[in-house]
Amino acid sequence: MEQNKEKLTKPTSEKNYFWPIMIISFVAVVVILLLFFSPIGYQGAVHFDITIFPRMNAIFNSFTFVFLVIALWAIIKKKNIKMHRGFILAAFTSTLFFLVSYLTFHYLSAETSTFGGTGIIRPIYFFILITHSFLAAIVVPLALFALVWGWTMQIEKHKKIVRWTMPIWLYVSLTGVLVYLFMAPYY
Repeated sequence: MEQNKEKLTKPTSEKNYFWPIMIISFVAVVVILLLFFSPIGYQGAVHFDITIFPRMNAIFNSFTFVFLVIALWAIIKKKNIKMHRGFILAAFTSTLFFLVSYLTFHYLSAETSTFGGTGIIRPIYFFILITHSFLAAIVVPLALFALVWGWTMQIEKHKKIVRWTMPIWLYVSLTGVLVYLFMAPYY
């Protein structure tokens, strides 16, 4: 038991993950932008209702938010590194499922949905959408660095980056659900 605890708290050898993380982050953002803003995509008929994907995206974002909150609780209140790691991995997994679902929807969707809300709700929606999109691109490398530094027990680096990463990731996952709720009538 003591040996397992020592493994969790002992720093491992430091490797340079900067370029792999930056390349993964860049490729993810470029693929999303290409699918969203270019004519790249599936041109044939889709024989099922693809509007299930935005709902799945909201579910995955909800899970991510809950997993992150539990991970925070596990490390801050319980000081349980193993539980914290488990819920962070669960958050990464649900985020990855979100990304696959999001990319699939935008690849298969011949046309984009537009928000039809009017009045005060319109600028609120666009503020949430724009901040969500901008911060979603930023959180990718932050979360990957936080994961690597936490996993390799580079605690000081991990603590510094998660001060920014965790609130941004929580905001992105929560606003992802809000964007879906705003857009649901227009899919």
